[in-house]
Amino acid sequence: MSLEMQSRPLLGFCEEPIIEIHFDANIGAVCSFAAPAGCLTGMQGSWSNCDANLEVIPMVFSSRRSTRTALNLLFVAVMAASIVVWMQPDRPVKAAALAPSPTQAAASGNLPRTADGKPNLAGIWKASNKAANDLLDQTSTPGKSVVEGNQIPYLPAAATKRQQNFANRKTADPLEQCFMPGVPRIMYMPYPFQIFQTKDHVAITFEWSQVYRLIYLTGKPAPAGLEFWMGDSRGKWEGDTLVVDVTSHNDKTWFDAAGNFHSEALRLTERYSLLNADTIQYEVTVHDPKVFSKDWKISMPLQRQKNMTRVMEYQCQAEREEANGAFERDPRTWYPKK
Repeated sequence: MSLEMQSRPLLGFCEEPIIEIHFDANIGAVCSFAAPAGCLTGMQGSWSNCDANLEVIPMVFSSRRSTRTALNLLFVAVMAASIVVWMQPDRPVKAAALAPSPTQAAASGNLPRTADGKPNLAGIWKASNKAANDLLDQTSTPGKSVVEGNQIPYLPAAATKRQQNFANRKTADPLEQCFMPGVPRIMYMPYPFQIFQTKDHVAITFEWSQVYRLIYLTGKPAPAGLEFWMGDSRGKWEGDTLVVDVTSHNDKTWFDAAGNFHSEALRLTERYSLLNADTIQYEVTVHDPKVFSKDWKISMPLQRQKNMTRVMEYQCQAEREEANGAFERDPRTWYPKK
């Protein structure tokens, strides 16, 4: 039951408050009250669905008559409205409205949007899972792998290479040397990132070593003959979903710390779908005929980091050198003296 009230200064003193009851076929009884002209302080308001929750709203009238009289009249009015409503056997009972699901919110258009009408992805985001450790081992959410079908379709020779990578992961993982993680790995590492969005570009800057990505929305093709640690990203909007084609990778990055890898033939199709103001559904289809027998998909939500106003700094090489004792430790860092 909602109540809207306003006050206005009037001359004189109050008479009895005026209470009116109207019946609406859709919402039931509508109650209203008003202090007539002549009050020092006039109060008025109305509310619908008088029978939903009976509440007596204290009202103080600056009057020679008692406040109790006004309250009694209001109470009688609400009770009368309730009787009128319950005497209608055909009146449907309305259930309390439930909050829309993320999919419903997206479908109904309740999304933050930019001036050109596109979903506004701007903000600080992070994946809340352990996919960066092992795409197929989600101990934090048992039975819910981020890989569709919970299986990566390696070719036989590539499956052997993956086993070797896993056995030597402590030294073979490129991230152990602070090399750039590549895409998609950097999207689900345990470090926040910030998205900036314009009509022609989407820029992503990461807390991890201040690495960045620039997604071009201009329709221009990627340069030929070049390889990048983070690939080359070209995007377009398909309805409310940002679709990004990521090509021109080198073969030196992994998907995770468990040795899952790819070749320079890797091609990714990313899909960013804003489900609601605080959730992006991130999906990436992996295509690499040199390593995999068929395409496969990674899918996960990215959550807005509401408690952060900026992305902080994590310098991988500096942290690594300090942890290894390459220079004198600072007592303000994470690594205590031994």
